[in-house]
Amino acid sequence: MTNHLIASGFHAVQTVLDWDPQRINNVWVDKNRSDTRIRSVLQQLSDNNISVEYADKHTLDRLSENSNHQGIVVKLSVAAMLTENELLSLLENINKPPLLLILDQIQDPHNFGACLRTADAAGVDAVIIAKDNSVGFTPTVLKTSSGALDYVPVCRVTNLCRTIKTIQKKGVWVVGASDDGDQSIHDADLQGAVAIVMGSEHSGMRRLVRKACDFIVNIPMLGRVESLNVSVATGVVLYEVLRQRQNKPERLSETNRQTRA
Repeated sequence: MTNHLIASGFHAVQTVLDWDPQRINNVWVDKNRSDTRIRSVLQQLSDNNISVEYADKHTLDRLSENSNHQGIVVKLSVAAMLTENELLSLLENINKPPLLLILDQIQDPHNFGACLRTADAAGVDAVIIAKDNSVGFTPTVLKTSSGALDYVPVCRVTNLCRTIKTIQKKGVWVVGASDDGDQSIHDADLQGAVAIVMGSEHSGMRRLVRKACDFIVNIPMLGRVESLNVSVATGVVLYEVLRQRQNKPERLSETNRQTRA
């Protein structure tokens, strides 16, 4: 299932042209621009057999929702995000312990894209993001993810805590990652149906999201740096899940079972 994304400005358009120009469905260009920069982009569009529609500034303002479009707006094809009901249906049809990734208000498109790329590589079944204060699909996310947003289902929810409670009722254990976690990722049992929660770049998990988790784990840090970039930390935790699943039976330890109220 596909959806459409409106992108505007030279940087966004150039990103798509460099990475995957076939995603471009429509292009609108300011009919009054004829400078070198716009001519360069028009030539690239022509080289990729992409037609252009010329428009006035008012039309471009409307299409771009009054963003700084710099005289160019494009419509791209991207994967559609799941609804919460579609997420639950996906969980019911997975024939193995599901592995989910929950991103709590990740705002940097480079981090989000990198997390999606790692999620695809680690076999994550779905990524859940918050609707508010979270970056969505952008040309930068598309490029940084190396196209992974086409392969990893992404569900955008209004209330992350409510969604956590819902998937817990479906038998998924929700594990938050924080530098002050109670136990190391290597000591925690991550073998069963698990959702890993990663907090935002600046403040980590929000208080209520953290409280909703079944338990909190940490990544051992042996040097002087106190924390890792969120996309790097995501990769470390997800691959620890894979390591445990490959080496041990699929069950959640009794110690961790007792932590859920």
